[in-house]
Amino acid sequence: MRPVNILRKILRKLAQLTIWRYRPGIIGVTGTVGKTSTKLAIKSVLEKDRRVRVSAGNLNNDLGLPLTILGDWSAGDLKLISREQPAGTARLRKLFFWLKVIFTSAWRIAFLSKDYPEIIILEYGADRPGDIKYLLTIARPNVSVITAVGDIPVHVEFYDGPLEVAREKGRLIEYLPVGGFAILNGDDEAVRDLQARTRARVMTYGFAKGSQIRISRFENRVKDGQPIGISFKLEQGSGVVPVRIDGAFGRAQAYAAAAAAAVGVVFGMNLVTISEALAGYVPARERMELVQGMKQSLIIDDSYNASPMSMQAALDTLRDLPAKRKIAVLGDMLEIGKYTLEAHERVGRLTAQSATVLFTVGPRAKFIADAAKEEGMRRTNIFSFDTADEARAPLRELIKKGDLVLIKGSHAMQLEKLVDEVREVEPPATTTAAAAI
Repeated sequence: MRPVNILRKILRKLAQLTIWRYRPGIIGVTGTVGKTSTKLAIKSVLEKDRRVRVSAGNLNNDLGLPLTILGDWSAGDLKLISREQPAGTARLRKLFFWLKVIFTSAWRIAFLSKDYPEIIILEYGADRPGDIKYLLTIARPNVSVITAVGDIPVHVEFYDGPLEVAREKGRLIEYLPVGGFAILNGDDEAVRDLQARTRARVMTYGFAKGSQIRISRFENRVKDGQPIGISFKLEQGSGVVPVRIDGAFGRAQAYAAAAAAAVGVVFGMNLVTISEALAGYVPARERMELVQGMKQSLIIDDSYNASPMSMQAALDTLRDLPAKRKIAVLGDMLEIGKYTLEAHERVGRLTAQSATVLFTVGPRAKFIADAAKEEGMRRTNIFSFDTADEARAPLRELIKKGDLVLIKGSHAMQLEKLVDEVREVEPPATTTAAAAI
């Protein structure tokens, strides 16, 4: 048996025993977009009165999910076992980390820890059919949230089609107990149709009328010409509360907040308390994160990942925010199989309506450029590159004062390099200190 399979079995058993020992409430989150934002928003709502642990990054697979259950590991440890660490490197350090996980977890099972979380928020990944079914053998949620699937979901290349992706995601609510709660995005038809597959109580959220937690009067807030955040109202029955979140942009963040509000309601919180908690919600890095750019520009850093649905949401936000000039820097969308051409061309048409200038990165993103040109974007405003490294210098040269730049693509395209290239560099601390003397 391969060492990784042995490790997988050990982690699974340790996680099962830990849940048996501590009996935490488990909130499961899945979907093709918005999972990380939703997890963090839920944490913001619940953590005031409860000990809460949320899965870090994309710890959503057969190794990552049990890791979250077993402990709150350091960023350095997690980076060591992430995709950023090349395969076959740092083997001794990895071995020591896994030994630490195993022995620490065994100790916590044998001797109760007073600071173990009351609630664990887990992300359930579904890269391939059967993934969620396996993860549910490790931990079954009491509350399950399905964020969105869309008509062309990411990872669809490993499935027969979007409906099969939705069915796989739906396993998360199939296994809920009768007293559990299924929290579903009521605006996504594929997600909404899953409610017939659970015995649990169902609560929907979204912009559409009929959603039990409804979002209304949404706007991206602007002050003195600068984007500062979002505001909207949350409605439940006859109750209505305003919500303001600084540093968050786009309707996707409102969806995350509404899902978190639904979880709060399940845990007995009222809308006023939920609204106050959401004011402290801080979006994850590289997810529609607004950063100061060079030459007094602004950068929307959405470089962590991309799917057709999240691309549309990001471009809608770019269109709605004020700026002297809008630049879209878009990379390949991966893992969408036979939908690759159609999805990239659709993004290109949307880009022509949202941006003045387009940079594309990667061979698939050239379809975005072609479609944008056909939609009426000027040929001289479209630039295509094979890699992020090739686009660095031209992007720096192009940016001007007052530009708003959206940077988004699949994780493998490494567009975070472009964010680092064009963000404003703060003066060194020594210079500031010397100036003060």
